[in-house]
Amino acid sequence: MKMNLRIMIQVCMLIALEIVLSRFCSIATPIMKIGFGFVPIAMCGMLFGPVWAGFAGGIADIIGAILFPIGAFFPGFTVSAILTGVVFGLFLFNRKESWEYLGCAVSINCIVISLGLSTYWLTIITGSPFIALLPARVLQNIIIIPVQLIVLRLIQKLLIFYSKKQYV
Repeated sequence: MKMNLRIMIQVCMLIALEIVLSRFCSIATPIMKIGFGFVPIAMCGMLFGPVWAGFAGGIADIIGAILFPIGAFFPGFTVSAILTGVVFGLFLFNRKESWEYLGCAVSINCIVISLGLSTYWLTIITGSPFIALLPARVLQNIIIIPVQLIVLRLIQKLLIFYSKKQYV
């Protein structure tokens, strides 16, 4: 893990952006949330790799929960946030534009982490059966998967464009 002041400042800016996007620019109900909080964490994964992205996801979740609580703090969601960053970093760091890697990252994050793990955390918090929470969570993922694919593909293109322009 490369650590320097420039990377730390950029990661902190992405953390702050994630907190703003997820807490103020999203549609949230007690059992689902649709928004663009994934963008800064995915960008962190693309730029700095899985360790930084996992760190950013976890810290953003903790700081967001402390400063702007939506409900009681639950560490399971922090685990999900860390894993989300790690997955984005594993599949998108140092990769050329690729629908395959992007599709894998979004699918794992949406289906395994959001639909599976985060729904499980909700069953613990609410006491509701997993199957009762599933329809709303499936709807959330049906909406968010294409949004994430399109938005992250555009961000990949912009990052590649600007990285090439920087060295010309």
